[in-house]
Amino acid sequence: MKVRANGIDIHCEISGSGPWLALSHSLCCDSSMWRPQLAALESRFTVLRFDTRGHGQTDAPAGAYTFDQLSDDVIHLLDALKVERTHYCGLSMGGMIGQHLALMAPGRVDRLVLADTSSRMPLEAQPLWAERIRVAQEQGMAAHVQPTLERWFTAPWRAAHPEVMERIGALIRNTPVAGYVGCAQAIARIDVTDRLSGIKSPTLVIVGRDDIGTPPAMSEVIAAAIPGARLAVIPGASHLSNIEQADAFNRLLLDFLTE
Repeated sequence: MKVRANGIDIHCEISGSGPWLALSHSLCCDSSMWRPQLAALESRFTVLRFDTRGHGQTDAPAGAYTFDQLSDDVIHLLDALKVERTHYCGLSMGGMIGQHLALMAPGRVDRLVLADTSSRMPLEAQPLWAERIRVAQEQGMAAHVQPTLERWFTAPWRAAHPEVMERIGALIRNTPVAGYVGCAQAIARIDVTDRLSGIKSPTLVIVGRDDIGTPPAMSEVIAAAIPGARLAVIPGASHLSNIEQADAFNRLLLDFLTE
């Protein structure tokens, strides 16, 4: 369904029953990224999946986005749905939104899960993001499909699951250029590490051991900065650990949210 929030139409889906749990996807994906989690979660939680600004069926206005803006989108969505408090799980860009959300609106976030994400983009990564933006603007999103899949999944898993590569590849290809560029500009500028000590929500940080996009060292920084946070490293997983090692990811998520 579509919900008007923070000046845009946000597509979201609600399923299951129990305490609220919001799931926030990565760059170049949409709410369907969380399909491998639904069967495990819907019997315990009311699951809210939403397409981030610039992605899926949510509006993709032109211009640079910021994480304050992307977090405001979530807050306004929760307001529109009359959700006072929710658990939150975000992966990659979704985890970056989660860090800002927990700082901006601590009363709205119960337990926080940050997966395969970062709290700071190193200075040396700026030219990389500038080049990715240039490629999207000049060649379209199809040029990003293969290199992105290679970063997101280990080579053996890619070879063994061509149907998943086709599905995720289609999400990358169909991401609006304006949405990719707007979000990429926010990601390139993220620098929230020094503020993470202000997060009060119980926090679990998850990362794939083979994640080359946001390596385990980035998750170690986040877990060390958030008081009481735990770190879990999933073997045999790269960036989209929720898909490549869904069973391990689901166990970690459920154990943390239901303890």
